[in-house]
Formats: sequence, structure tokens, C-alpha cells
Amino acid sequence: MSSLAHGNNTSAVEVTHISTHGVWLLAHKKELFMPYDDFPWFKDQPVKSIINVEEQLPGHFYWPDIDIDLTEEIIEHPERFPLKARST
Repeated sequence: MSSLAHGNNTSAVEVTHISTHGVWLLAHKKELFMPYDDFPWFKDQPVKSIINVEEQLPGHFYWPDIDIDLTEEIIEHPERFPLKARST
């Protein structure tokens, strides 16, 4: 008879810290920082919306409550993906 291992982490991604400067995300033992200057969508969101994050594919994160999806590359290199404002 075999038994299952207990205590394994089933979540590959989690928000570890929210501050006045930004949000820290832990994914696969790698911590990623998202400063509000580069990721302004998180700044005025409730904590419950920020911590509700899913990893839909490896390195692809989605926040369903605020409809934001980001890749690890975007988080690590936001300068490669400048924000664009749409004129109305």
C-alpha cells in the first residue's frame, strides 16, 4: 500500500507581499516584483483581488478579479512592453 506525500505546495504562484511601492509575486521559487509605476492596475485594487492569481500556463499569470494577465517576461522586463494610452 502506498501513501501520498503530505505537505506539498499545490500552488505554483502566490502574492507574498503588497506594499506602497508594488506587489511581490512568488512563482516556482522565484520572486518577481511589480512596481506600481510599471503595473499601475494593481495600485488601487483590494487585497483580495491582488492575491487571487492563477498560473494558467508556466510563466503566464492571470488575475481574474481585475482581468489582468501578465507573463514572467513582462514582469521581469517591463521596459520592453511600454504602456500605451488609448485616445478616446
